[in-house]
Amino acid sequence: MEKKFDKKFTWMIKDFSSLKSVNILSDIFVVRGCKWQLNAYPKGNKGHNFLSLFLEVAGYESLPSGWRRHVRFRLIVVNQRSETLSRQNEGQNWFEEKANGWGFASMLSLDEINAKDSGFLVNGELKIVAEIELLEVIGKVDVNGFHLLSSQVESVSRMFEKHPETATEVHLKNPNLRTGYMSLLLSLIDTLCQSPHKLPKDDLDEAYYALESLTDAGFKLDWLEKKISHVLERKEKEKDGEM
Repeated sequence: MEKKFDKKFTWMIKDFSSLKSVNILSDIFVVRGCKWQLNAYPKGNKGHNFLSLFLEVAGYESLPSGWRRHVRFRLIVVNQRSETLSRQNEGQNWFEEKANGWGFASMLSLDEINAKDSGFLVNGELKIVAEIELLEVIGKVDVNGFHLLSSQVESVSRMFEKHPETATEVHLKNPNLRTGYMSLLLSLIDTLCQSPHKLPKDDLDEAYYALESLTDAGFKLDWLEKKISHVLERKEKEKDGEM
């Protein structure tokens, strides 16, 4: 049974036949903390009479040196009248600084796309689907301006989904400092996830100091302060024999 992809992204290109640009870029989309976009050449790349379509790492210029991403991907030009007639190509490549995009120069003949009743153009729109499976990430990943290890991406992304305001006032410019503070925040969250009765009082005192340091750096952590207070309250009740 085929392994499922991590992400499916749909791109509707309007007025495809009327486009004058050499190439067009899709909106940026995120797969497990990594940013991507599609790059299409509606008149063909290097003069060929084919739609050229590529998957590219978005904003790769700002990624730390040495980054690499191993990806399995599938690009599909959807036939909107009969999906069985859709055209697809699949690849598995390492994306890196010197090869930040992979794809297919001859995805589908422009004559076939533009043919009357071909099903590829409906109301002038061409439908592209990209499916992506992120196999391996080497180097750090950018999440909201923080360079993270791949093992940290899921936790930080989940935190920003629940508390999007957390880092909106953080104005640290040094990427190493930003990363250090985020690591401190993750450690603090891990500490507070422990059962209160297993959490030493000294750890709670250190948690308050860490919270103060993070707040001074601009993090908005009211939600975490409430959690610390709740844990401390439960611990005091345990001490008094009320639980």
